[in-house]
Amino acid sequence: MNKIIPLLLIFVLCSCTTEQVRTSDISSPTSVTTAPSRHHSRLNIGSSDTAPTSDEEENLLPRIVRYLKQGVASWYGPDFHGKKTASGEIYDMYAMTAAHKTLPISSYARVTNLENQRSVIVRINDRGPYHGNRVMDLSYAAAQKLDLEQAGTGAVEIKAIAPEQALAQLQNAAEKQDKSVYLQVGTFGNKNKAMKLQNKIAAHQLPQPEILPSTHQGATLYKVQMGPIKSPESVHKLNIQLAKLGITATQFVTETDQKQISMIQ
Repeated sequence: MNKIIPLLLIFVLCSCTTEQVRTSDISSPTSVTTAPSRHHSRLNIGSSDTAPTSDEEENLLPRIVRYLKQGVASWYGPDFHGKKTASGEIYDMYAMTAAHKTLPISSYARVTNLENQRSVIVRINDRGPYHGNRVMDLSYAAAQKLDLEQAGTGAVEIKAIAPEQALAQLQNAAEKQDKSVYLQVGTFGNKNKAMKLQNKIAAHQLPQPEILPSTHQGATLYKVQMGPIKSPESVHKLNIQLAKLGITATQFVTETDQKQISMIQ
C-alpha cells in the first residue's frame, strides 16, 4: 500500500485515448441537459501549509474499491463551468471528470457507453447526480467522447480503476502521439490566485509552473501546470514536496500545444 500512496496523490484526466480534452479539441455544446441545483459540502483539500502525518496522509487518499455498475449517465456543462465542485476544485467542463454519489473523491473510473462501446477514464471530483435513477454526471468533454452530448443521457457501465492504471494508459497514449504529460497543480477562476500558487511553488526551489488560461463564453480558468513529466519516480518525489506545501490536488494532463517548461526528470 505504501508504494502506491504517492501515485494516489496524482489526479489523472484522460479519455479512451487518455488525453485531456482542451477547448480547441472539441466543439461547443449545442444543447445542455438541465441539471438540478447542486449543494455541496466543501472538502478541505490542500488547505494546510504543513505536511500531513502518515495517518493524515492515509485519510486523504481514497481506497480503491471493487465497483462495477450499469445505469444511466447524464452530463453537466456551462451552467456549472467555473463553479466549485464537492472537492473544492473549480469545475472545468472540458476536463475528463465526473460526479458520483458514492465513489471516493479523487478516485478514477472507466465509463463505457453500452450502445457504441466507447470508453473514457474520468476522475471523480464531484457529488451527484441527484435526478431520478441516474448513476453518474459526466463532464461535457467526457460526454462528447462517449457520444452522449446530443442525447443528454445514455446507458453506461462504470468500473472503478486504480490510479496507477490510469497513469500508465495516459503515459502510453501520450508517447504514441509524441505528446508530453504535465502535472496540473491547480485551477482558478482568478489569475492572482493562480500566480500566488505559482510563486509559492517557485519560492521553494521547485520547477517553475506555467499558467495557462482557458476561456469559454467569457469565463476564464487559469490552470497551473508543471512539466513535462519524464518518469514515475519524478512524480513520486514532486508530489511529496508539493504535499509539504499543502498542495495535494494534483492531476496529470496531456496538452497538444503545451509550451515546454521546466522538465521534471
